[in-house]
Amino acid sequence: MATAVTITITLAMLVICASGAVPGSSRPDPSDAPATARWLVAQSAWGVLSTISIHLEGAPWGNVAAFSDGPVGSSGGTPFFYLSRMDPTPNDITLDSRCSLTLSEASLGTCGSVDPENPTCARLTLSGKMMEITDQQELDFAALALFSKHPEMPDWPKWHKWIFYKLDILNIYLLDNYGGAKPVTVSEYYRGHAQAALTS
Repeated sequence: MATAVTITITLAMLVICASGAVPGSSRPDPSDAPATARWLVAQSAWGVLSTISIHLEGAPWGNVAAFSDGPVGSSGGTPFFYLSRMDPTPNDITLDSRCSLTLSEASLGTCGSVDPENPTCARLTLSGKMMEITDQQELDFAALALFSKHPEMPDWPKWHKWIFYKLDILNIYLLDNYGGAKPVTVSEYYRGHAQAALTS
C-alpha cells in the first residue's frame, strides 16, 4: 500500500471516536428516510451479514461482520468489508454473491430505554451482491475506510487470508417509526441531500 495511504490511515486513527461513529452527526428527521438510512450506515461499525449458506445446504445464515462506508468523517454509503477465507461467509459468497446487511440503531446506544424491536429504534437492511475488490486503487480506498474505523484490523493474522469486499446495494429496507417500512431507492440513498444530512 502506498505510503501516503498509510499515513492517512494513521492520522485518521488518531481522531476516531471510540464508538466508531461519525463525529458531530445527529439522527435526521424521521420524515427523511434516505438520510436516516445513510446516517445509520455511517454511524454503525458492524452489522449482521446474511448469506445463502453452504454448510447449511442453502439455508440463510447470519454472521456478525465489521464494515465501513468510508474513511472516518467521510461517509460514502457503500459498505466495505474485510473478511477471512477461514470464515464461512466468503465461501458462501463465492458460490452465490447475494447477501443482506442488517443494522440496528440499538447498537449505537441512541434508542434510550425502548426495545430494539420498537419501530422508533431504526433498523435497516441493505440487500445486494457482495463483490471482491481487485482494483488496486479501490483496494487502497477500502483499506483506508476500514482501517480508520477499525484500527486493529491491520494487525490481524495474515495467514487468515483476509479479503476486501464491497456490497453492491440493490434493495433497501428501512423501519424507523410506526406505520411500516419506508421505501428508499438506491438512487435516493446516494443522493446529495442524504449525504449532506451526515454533517448536520
